[in-house]
Amino acid sequence: MSGLARSRMRGVLVRTALVLGFVAGIAGPALAVTIERVTSPGGIEVWLVREPSAPLIAMEFAVRGGSSQDPAGKPGVANMASRLLDEGAGELDARAFSERLEAKAIELHFDSGRDTITGTLRTLVAHRDEAFDLLKLALTAPRFDSEAVERIRAQILSSLRRESKRPSDLAGRHWWETGFSGHPYGHLIKGTIDGVEAITIADLKDYVGRVFARDSLKIGIVGNIDAATAGRLVDRVFGTLPAEADLAPVPDRAPQDLGERVSVPVDVAQSSLVLGGRGIARKDPDYFAAYMVNHILGGGSFSSRLYREVRDERGLAYSVFSMLLPLRHTALFFVMTATRADRVEQTVALINSELRRMAQEGPTAEELAKTKSFLKGSFALSLDASHKIARRLVQIQLDELGIDYIDKRKELIDAVTLDDAKRVARRLLDNKMLVTIAGPASGPADSPPAAGAR
Repeated sequence: MSGLARSRMRGVLVRTALVLGFVAGIAGPALAVTIERVTSPGGIEVWLVREPSAPLIAMEFAVRGGSSQDPAGKPGVANMASRLLDEGAGELDARAFSERLEAKAIELHFDSGRDTITGTLRTLVAHRDEAFDLLKLALTAPRFDSEAVERIRAQILSSLRRESKRPSDLAGRHWWETGFSGHPYGHLIKGTIDGVEAITIADLKDYVGRVFARDSLKIGIVGNIDAATAGRLVDRVFGTLPAEADLAPVPDRAPQDLGERVSVPVDVAQSSLVLGGRGIARKDPDYFAAYMVNHILGGGSFSSRLYREVRDERGLAYSVFSMLLPLRHTALFFVMTATRADRVEQTVALINSELRRMAQEGPTAEELAKTKSFLKGSFALSLDASHKIARRLVQIQLDELGIDYIDKRKELIDAVTLDDAKRVARRLLDNKMLVTIAGPASGPADSPPAAGAR
């Protein structure tokens, strides 16, 4: 292990201990969350939850962008740029920047999704000024040194090559490439081997310059900090960013080729299956009903219908689940599993049967009641640590749900009736789906396409 790797490992252990201590301190009153809307002197909005007894400050933030803003022919720029932002900035090269973080147990990292770039900062209160200064350097003066760029490029390429042989990754990649052909969602967030190999330092600098701006910035801060200090530090970090991002327009798009089936030959024992179709948008009034229907169908792990029927009753798969995926420019619904190659047809047929049954009959009153109880009771787990609360604050802002969302969430759940759930089950599941299967040949090419209820 290199010196830099050892330094980072020590930092991880220190931060883990600090975070565990902080979690223990706030886990009791996790749902007693009072959100303040703070406007900095420079006009930047922050959602703040004060925790005076905590030794830490946690900040999460996001800007619009993500892989949907990758330049044409170079998918993977957003992912690569986000991984390089903490690899040296200003006068500090990658090693010096990392050592400054580790010396004060500051956690700083960035991530990219399809629609956003996100950032995480966690620090002891005593080191907050240095933590925010290092974050400012990362955002406003990233170095993108050749050594760091090539090291991160090699890591991404290695990951992409491994994934090019894994059935689960292949099924997912071909689903997106088929369902969103010609659309920015059509490539994976990590990009492609050819795309990543073609990325230049100029591409990375251009991306950061276009995307990081104040107009789409969403910030959540939790910890031992007052509103005036939070506003001052936010201005210090983000105040010099451009007022507006230079984003390419991304059209709204429903998935294509629904009702089709794509087979990806892979010489392995098991086949991976992805069934995907239209979902329901996060701001849609039917979203909570759809969320409950999905929980009952396949999102509730061991208690779900799909898990019971596909795994427990027939032993066709080790795991099977469904999920809603609302994105900024589309809304999707997925079912995913893996099974033996000679059981693919049986598994697809059984999944379709369960989708049809839910679409036609909806959930039972008992299933809906249990789901409501679970969703209300488990919500505390998403608010039992500072970084979880900060992340939730940012997501609520991105989804435009309102600063009172946490307070009104229980009422929104309770308001869903059995008739609502049955109506939304039909709306969500009475649709064709695009199916991708990665594994050994499992049947004739003209096998009937899988669909929700048709």
